[in-house]
Parts: sequence; structure tokens; C-alpha cells
Amino acid sequence: MKTNNAQGRLICIAVSGFMLAKCILNSVISGGFDAGEFGKALLCGIFLFTGLEYVNYVVAGLLAFVALTHFPANIIHIRSNFIYLLEGVLDIGCAVILCILPQVKEHFTNKWSEFKELFNK
Repeated sequence: MKTNNAQGRLICIAVSGFMLAKCILNSVISGGFDAGEFGKALLCGIFLFTGLEYVNYVVAGLLAFVALTHFPANIIHIRSNFIYLLEGVLDIGCAVILCILPQVKEHFTNKWSEFKELFNK
């Protein structure tokens, strides 16, 4: 797999790991496995690994959207939702990392037109 910045790829793998761990933690807390959320996190992780252009912004947008959607309810019920509030803060942190860090931005310079060649190198 071709990468333009190995450190940026490692950061993306860490963000993917966080997303998967968050799904597992939420499954344990809620008492039920949500295959849709796990699949979404896995798919985002795969796309982050490829380093295709603009994928980092799409995943960052998804993370921020989920965090901001649940933020008001987590603030209102802060005593019972403290862990979810912490997850939201970490989601926003990951979104910022995906958009701002130069190493991560350099990792996402693979062209969509060269998709097949990404797996040859």
C-alpha cells in the first residue's frame, strides 16, 4: 500500500483504533452489539488507511457531526452520560487531528484516479 507519510498513516490507524474501541465500549455499556456502527467505524478505518484525497475531511465531518449531535443531551445528563461526553470530546479531537496535522494531510495525497495502483506498491 502506497503512503506519502508513514507517521500520518500511523496517526490514522490510531484514530481508526479509537473509533473501533469506542464501538466496542458502547456495546459493552449498552448491552448490545451494534453491527452498523462497527461496520461504519471499520469502513472509515479502511478509507483512512488508503490515504485517498479528502477522505480525512469526510471522516472528520462524520466524527464531528456525531459528537455535536449528541453534545446537548450529554451536557444535560452529565452525571449519567459522562463517558459519552468524554467520547464526544475525543471525537472532536480526532476530527481536528485529521484536518490540521501536516503529517496526516500529507498522507491524504493519493489520487482517486490512481486507486488500483495504491495496492501495487
